[in-house]
Amino acid sequence: MKMKSRSRDDQQAGSAYHCPECMAGVMRMEAVTYFTWLDEELVTVPNFPAWVCDMCGRREFDPRAITWLNTLLNPATGGNAGRKTRPPGPASTGDQPQT
Repeated sequence: MKMKSRSRDDQQAGSAYHCPECMAGVMRMEAVTYFTWLDEELVTVPNFPAWVCDMCGRREFDPRAITWLNTLLNPATGGNAGRKTRPPGPASTGDQPQT
């Protein structure tokens, strides 16, 4: 099964279009389960947006959704690279019970 990304202009042109693979089916937006390998682990993403042909099953994925997913799966995302950490401040005595 071939997978391809559609451009934003193609997606905004209409809600369905003829399949470029089989030329008989109609591509419609659906929520599918996306599968990809991350190192040696299989990652599944439910409810991922894709254009799917109702005849041959060809799938084309939104480039923005793929970029978003790659950002989420990138191990460097959310890391401390380039950030300076602040040392912990003095402990507050107002929150602690006195003995």
